[in-house]
Amino acid sequence: MPSEKNSSRADGTRRYQLKYAPPNNSTTPSFNLISKTTSPARQALSHPDFARYAYGRFAATLAWQMIDVVLGYQVWKLTHNEAYLGYIGLAQFLPFVVLLLPGGQIADRFDRRLIIALAYGLELVAAAALLVFTLTGQSEVILLFFIAALLGVGRSFWAPAGQAMVPNLVPKELLAGAISFNTLLFTIATITGPAVAGLTLILGIDWSYGIAVALLIAAMFLIVGLKPVRAKSSAEWHWSDFLGGFVFVWKKKPVLGAISLDLFAVLFGGVVALLPAYADKILHVDTIGLGLMRAAPGVGAAIVAFWLGVRPITRHAGTWMFGGVALFGLCMITVGLSTSLWLSVAVLAVAGAGDMVSVFVRGMLVQLETPDAIRGRVSAVNAMFIGASNELGQFRAGMQAAWMGIVPSMIWGGVCTLAVVGSYLGLFPQLRKLDKFPEPVITQG
Repeated sequence: MPSEKNSSRADGTRRYQLKYAPPNNSTTPSFNLISKTTSPARQALSHPDFARYAYGRFAATLAWQMIDVVLGYQVWKLTHNEAYLGYIGLAQFLPFVVLLLPGGQIADRFDRRLIIALAYGLELVAAAALLVFTLTGQSEVILLFFIAALLGVGRSFWAPAGQAMVPNLVPKELLAGAISFNTLLFTIATITGPAVAGLTLILGIDWSYGIAVALLIAAMFLIVGLKPVRAKSSAEWHWSDFLGGFVFVWKKKPVLGAISLDLFAVLFGGVVALLPAYADKILHVDTIGLGLMRAAPGVGAAIVAFWLGVRPITRHAGTWMFGGVALFGLCMITVGLSTSLWLSVAVLAVAGAGDMVSVFVRGMLVQLETPDAIRGRVSAVNAMFIGASNELGQFRAGMQAAWMGIVPSMIWGGVCTLAVVGSYLGLFPQLRKLDKFPEPVITQG
């Protein structure tokens, strides 16, 4: 701060002389200390557009999780057929996989904010249709499959646009914190969504669907409030760009290995679709027990996501990736052998923790390695792999359980997951040896 020095003149007036006092260096480190000790996730949240996007996505994910639990429960109560649980996944997957590549292309050409808002609106229509189906006492299961397909259509557009959007909302140095915080909110939604669904099922299925409708309305308003977000590309569109995401992923072997490893792990090891039947036939528990099991993976994932938000993985990324998937496979075998609700809940939580590690590594690789001009198409490929693992995994689990039983299906899936991990250790040495994450790609070369 400037300092003042005065002296008296002969006429009695005072003369003021301004002198510059050097700053007190002892106070300077305190600012740096604050900026360094504030977690990257909290710094990312200080950007208003990212905060609105993250909370809007949280509301939509919460609704999606509730619908997923209640829809499976509703189909099981109407049919008591494991195969029908698999058909729900297939109904969502078919339109999703057909429209996903166009969705990625659209995400690279138009306002990503508007795409997400419209896709959430489509899911709102589906949630309202489920509510009407329940309130009118319908029992035609085929109608539920059509509504599930509508959910798949909406996801085919918001998935690539949403994954591509985060790097546009925060500076590149805060990307890891933004991804971890976004993931933390996602996992919190995967905890509270099934738990709230299990509790509201006591009141009735219509209550669950009504809450989901309200959440999707809130999500739409939050996303619409964002500033327009377009890809940083001025190039003209060509038909060859349609498969640009696949070409890019194929050339980036660590990225290909990461997203395909997650694909096969969940495709073979996923047991979520069987939990309504598992809760009823094996553990003999009610909707509260089902809600606890559905929420358990999210609990484990949330703990790991919170830790990653404070201390992200910076070294031995490949080892963490393979270790997380192997842990997931071991947990699926244990769940298949369990006859205790609390053991199943605990093991599913550990499985969620392992899965979150692989999700973090995969997400970082995809975001850091991809130029913004094609991020929508690459995110579409990533979302296709995720969708194939989730929805096709549900179909595989349901059909296999109808054929060989619930418990053998779970154990077989876990063993196959471990086999995939073993084979990928040899097929993708670059991923296995990956230590530090690469620097972010700013422009496409």
